[in-house]
Amino acid sequence: MAQSVGFQLADEAATVAMGNKLANLIEQGAVIYLHGDLGAGKTTLTRGIVQGFGHQGKVKSPTYTLVEPYELANTHVYHFDLYRLGDPEELEFMGIRDYFSPTAICVVEWPEKGGEFIPTPDLDITMRYVGEAREIEIHSVSERGKAITAKLNQK
Repeated sequence: MAQSVGFQLADEAATVAMGNKLANLIEQGAVIYLHGDLGAGKTTLTRGIVQGFGHQGKVKSPTYTLVEPYELANTHVYHFDLYRLGDPEELEFMGIRDYFSPTAICVVEWPEKGGEFIPTPDLDITMRYVGEAREIEIHSVSERGKAITAKLNQK
């Protein structure tokens, strides 16, 4: 049975902090789907995740390149933005399956555009505006995802 947990995120700093918290709870690899309107905070959350794994530089949305790799000391984080993807088959040509190793962290914005070319997520996250703040809802889809949401519920 899937588990869900939700939080209110007051501002950009709270969104980055939530990404950091997620990074600290991922023990080995994860596939994370991010849903939400443009500007809902998906890339900001991803910045928190990438920085949580030790990245010091900028984190930008790979809107035109489709993937931004971060090869860090202890793991590889791949940030996908499929918003501008014309056809899911383009993912096959770029070798998308090679990115999804069991130990990699793969964060996918606009996953619905990837079709069957991207694996089932461990966490399925939806972000939305609520007034000036944001709301995040995190659903676990796999056993690995359930372990993460269980830890989030304990915090």
